[in-house]
This record gives sequence, structure tokens and C-alpha cells, in this order.
Amino acid sequence: MTFALHVDASRWRAHTARTRDAIRTVIRKDEPGPRLGDIVPVAKGNGYGFGNERLAAESERLGTDVIAVGTAFEAAAVAPHFSGDILVLQPWDPRDTLSATAWSSLEADTASAPRLIRTVAGVETLHALAAALAGAPDEGQAREPVRVLLEGLTSMRRFGLGEPDLDALLADELVRAALRSGRLRLSGLTLHLPLAQPLAPHIQTLEREWHSSDTAPVLPGDASGRVREAWSWALTWIRALAAMEDAGLPLPAEAASLWVSHLDESELASLRAALPDIPIRLRVGTRLWLGDHQAFSARGTVLAVHQITKGRAVGYRQRRAPRDGLLVVVGGGTSHGVALSAPAPATSLRRRMVSAATGALEAAGRYRSPFQWAGLRPWFAEPPHAQMSLVWIPAEDVRRAVAGSHQAPGIGDEWECQIRHTTASFDRVIGLDEHG
Repeated sequence: MTFALHVDASRWRAHTARTRDAIRTVIRKDEPGPRLGDIVPVAKGNGYGFGNERLAAESERLGTDVIAVGTAFEAAAVAPHFSGDILVLQPWDPRDTLSATAWSSLEADTASAPRLIRTVAGVETLHALAAALAGAPDEGQAREPVRVLLEGLTSMRRFGLGEPDLDALLADELVRAALRSGRLRLSGLTLHLPLAQPLAPHIQTLEREWHSSDTAPVLPGDASGRVREAWSWALTWIRALAAMEDAGLPLPAEAASLWVSHLDESELASLRAALPDIPIRLRVGTRLWLGDHQAFSARGTVLAVHQITKGRAVGYRQRRAPRDGLLVVVGGGTSHGVALSAPAPATSLRRRMVSAATGALEAAGRYRSPFQWAGLRPWFAEPPHAQMSLVWIPAEDVRRAVAGSHQAPGIGDEWECQIRHTTASFDRVIGLDEHG
């Protein structure tokens, strides 16, 4: 019941290299090395259909020094395949006891522990971490510092610290003690920006304070909402770093870094122009791995073909065929992500009309499958199973396709399948491993 991802390895890797180079060109301003930042590949969830371990190996091939994963569990999976640092995007919180167990295992691995960067998005969590570090026994040898990124609360409103929280946190005596001892190390500020332009970008009084200064960074007048939000938070972070330095706290160079997401190249250029000396780390997932749709395709293998007559009952639910035709069993079902999709917002009249038409068809028990044969999308005979799908092709469509020089469906054929790659699972990924 094979469902496979076929990859043109040369084309796919050429795309990932072009994406890396384009981002580096904007971030680094022709300066060699990562002093002014770099691309941060993201490998999380199902690994965009490729698998996280494989994406970790590809990130190593791209020569990046940091990879981002979603959870501590994913960090453990990619660590053997990537030699650089590993950023965990899910905010660390000791109250999440299952994740805490995964963190304990990672920290016990002497090869992985120094490479971990945890995200902290709450006052209580950083205080708890600093308290734990203060109470940790001194083993008479140098301890690897715990590296953290502080997350700012953006218009996503998901995780993060507000400006007052950030100020209070960095004034916390336990946190300052952990920084002074070297047990806690700041790796920068991270922001998760929305896909759509923010309706109310994070712009607070700090921006006006900077405008009254002769040293204020300049933001282009046509900057997008995402850029304005990132820029405003960068000013917040610059002020926070200055306060820590005035307090005599030791800060590594990486502490000035701004980690961002979902900026296109023009937005990245605007932010770089406004913050010429701040290291910028751009997290990239979908654009990097799935940006060239012609470089890969999902395909299900035809497993059986049956002639059926009008009225014949088929499948688990014994639905009757509306006309004569072919019943085709093809590899690929719900366990692979076939016919699964996230809710789509009906933000336009066309989108609402499509949703209404689709809903009417589904209410009548008719569902187009995502498989393609002879330029057609056959109908599901019934909802897909765990590992296979039953699709129905009317006899007249078969005759028309064969007359047009297409082969009739046969066992062993591979049919392309339109699938959401962030929810897809494949029995095999063909093309990458075979090409090293």
C-alpha cells in the first residue's frame, strides 16, 4: 500500500541553496561569516513530509550553524544528524512535565547539551530556571551555560513577554546572579510574526523615545507591519541590553541577536537597512523546503482495478456506483495525510463560493479525491481508509482518456496526489537518500 514522495534531488537541493544564498546576501551585506546573522532552517512536526532527521542532514549540507525544531522530543531526534546548535521553539516551562522529562534526557547527553538553545516566554519560567541554576550543586568543574532566547509577545498573541515583563525579568536578582555566574547565557530575542500583515503592530512609546535621539535607527517609510513590529521589538531589546551592560552584567556577542520569522526578502532588506549592525537570524521552513513545487511529488501506487456496473455496492459502507466504470484501489490513506486539510479562512467571495459548492457536494456524498489520472481527479468511492483509497472513474471518462492515448489504470501505476506536505507521511522518500 505504498505512498511515496519522489524528489528530484539535484533540483531540490539547488533551490535550498539558492534560498540560503539569497537570505545570506541580504543579512550579511557581503560580509563573510555569520557575524551579522544567518538563515535558520526549521525541521519540526513531520519534517514537511521529508522527515526531521533528513532535514537535519540537509541543513548540515547547507552549512548552517543552527537548526530550529518544534519540541524537545524533536531535538533528540535531529541531534545525531546535525553538528550545530539546536533551537527548541516551544517555550520551556517546567510545569510541562512530559517535556521536562525530554529536556532532562537531552541535558544528560554531553554531546547535545552544549548545543541546545531553549526559548523562554514567561517571567515565572526564567525565574524558575535561574533559581534551579542557583541551587544546582557545584561539581568542581566548569558547567556548560544554559542558553536561552527570550521571546517577545508579537501580534500573533501566542507566546511571549510584553515590554514591562521584559524589564521586570531582567531586573530579577536571581536572573542577574545566573548571568553573572555564567550559568545562564542570553542568545538573543526571538519573535514569531504572523503570516498576514499585523493589524496592530507592536509599536509603543519606546519608538518615540528613539525618534528624539540623534542616534535613532531609521525605518523606511514604506516598511510593512511585520517589519515595523520586528524593528520596534529590536529597539526594546537594544534598550534592555544597554541596561544590563550598565549594571555590569556580562553579555556574549550573540545576546544582541534578533531571531525572526515570516519575512520575505524585501522585508528582510528593510529590517537590515534599519538595523545595520544587529545580527539577524531568519527562521525558514516552508519557503526553504517546499518552495519549488516542481522538485517533488507525492504518488500513490495502484494496487487493484475492478470493473463495476451501475448499482454495484462497494467498500466498507457499501455505497452504490452511480454508473458503470472502474473501481481503483490506490495506496495512500488517512495515515498518510490523504484528504486531510486544515480549515481555510473564507476571506473572499470566491473562497466562500468554493466552500459552499464543496459542502453541497459532500452533503450529497460526493468527494473529489486528490489523486490524478489522465488529467482527471477521480471521485472517492467512499472516504479514504488508513492506508489506501477507493476511487471511482466513470466508464465514459476511461474511454475518452484511452482514446486520447492514455493508458487505462493498471496495477503498479503511480498516481500523483495533491497533498498538504505539513501533514503528510510517506512510506518512502525516493531520490534524496539515493543521491547521498
